[in-house]
Amino acid sequence: MNVHRYEENINGRAYLIEVSSVGAGKWRAQIKRTPGGSGAMMPFYGTTPDEAAEHLSKWLSIANGRPRAEV
Repeated sequence: MNVHRYEENINGRAYLIEVSSVGAGKWRAQIKRTPGGSGAMMPFYGTTPDEAAEHLSKWLSIANGRPRAEV
């Protein structure tokens, strides 16, 4: 399986995002599970690995209280 990993620091918290292919032109991003950690977060999708990771990063930024600066 082709998996892309992104290390993000969002509002002072470190996240490891994993993005995997789920079909032709469809990628799923989710926070990497840690032993004993929760895997309950919904996945985010995009047409590229970068797009899927960006959707998840933006959501994490909003959920943690401060919107991420647009690049």
